[in-house]
Amino acid sequence: MTDQAGGTHRAWTGDLSRPLTPEGDALLDILSRHLPDLASGATEHDRDGSFPLEAFRRLGSDGVLGATVPREFGGLGVSSVHDVCLAVKRIAEADASVALSLHMQFSRGITMSYEREHGSDTGRALAGRLLRLMGREGALVSGALKDAGVTTELAPAADGGWRLTGRKILVSMAPFATHFVVAAQTRPTAGPSLLASAFLPADAPGLKAPDNWNGMGMRASASTEVVLQDCPVPATDVFLRGPVGLRDDAAMAGRTVSSIGLLGVYAGIAQAARDFAVAGVARRGGQPAAAVRTLVAEIDVKLYTLRATLAAALTNADHHARRTADDPGERGRLMMAPFQYAKLVVNRTAASIVEDCMTLVGGASFNANHPLSRHYRDVRAGWFMQPLTYADAVDHLSAHAFGSDRAGGAT
Repeated sequence: MTDQAGGTHRAWTGDLSRPLTPEGDALLDILSRHLPDLASGATEHDRDGSFPLEAFRRLGSDGVLGATVPREFGGLGVSSVHDVCLAVKRIAEADASVALSLHMQFSRGITMSYEREHGSDTGRALAGRLLRLMGREGALVSGALKDAGVTTELAPAADGGWRLTGRKILVSMAPFATHFVVAAQTRPTAGPSLLASAFLPADAPGLKAPDNWNGMGMRASASTEVVLQDCPVPATDVFLRGPVGLRDDAAMAGRTVSSIGLLGVYAGIAQAARDFAVAGVARRGGQPAAAVRTLVAEIDVKLYTLRATLAAALTNADHHARRTADDPGERGRLMMAPFQYAKLVVNRTAASIVEDCMTLVGGASFNANHPLSRHYRDVRAGWFMQPLTYADAVDHLSAHAFGSDRAGGAT
């Protein structure tokens, strides 16, 4: 069989085991040369809470930082969220902190590629600039999304631009990023407040990103705070979105495409924990006890369930991402619900797998420097990741079940 491009068609196995595109193959081939070094340094970086900057430089020299940037801008051209998620999963098997940070970079390439094709004139021009920085200059772009109590705001400036003020937390790789995309709300002199994203360099006046991360998990991700105090942002460096507080179902398509690949982090943690624990049982020799064999079988059932569920949601996202002529709201709803089904399954199942693996290994895994201890701490981060938190996901999915998930009301 051949695909639409005339190449050999590969059967889809449905368990997130291999890429679906040649670009995804190429990315995994490059990553395979880096994974052993990432794995060998993971324990040290976790213990010290240090960001593996040299590893990122090596990845950048091989084009990984531009993996999802179109080829015309110097990237590898990976556009399938399935293949992005699989790459993130493989990285997470070596070091989940690196996978978490790299997903932010991969996500930026995908979202900017979409913005360049479908955004406003200003948005398309800005997206093109950002893609060139990532693909040709190796820019490391961090996303600052979560407010620390007070809403981050863009206020009009006298020069026609904006002034950005706020404080963000959990901003992965912030002290080492070259640029930031910051979620904010406008505070205009007239008209409604709008959701917005501001783009600015790491050396922008008023921007501080201290290297002081001390997380319980993801300790090598440098997920510090970012403080923004009256930072100047030109009008050409702001993506303006819809009104604050108005539900926009169409936007759920973009939120799905930009975020679903992050589930690969937790799938990778579960896989790494399973492989470590089962290898340890095998090294003991002899016939394992019946309870041990039962637990290993249960772990593999859970892992297959996780991968199959995630693969289905990724295939759904890839399918609808291409259907840009469909009704935007319906398209967004058809993408978000399966994403949230998969997110709940992955969050629950990955954590359960790690706990089962600790049971197999025993008390040694309770040592802070043990690989399963790191996996146990890292896997918990999945519950905090947007979109959506557990409570918001329950609201969304219950509304979906009752047919009341339609635009027109406040979120």
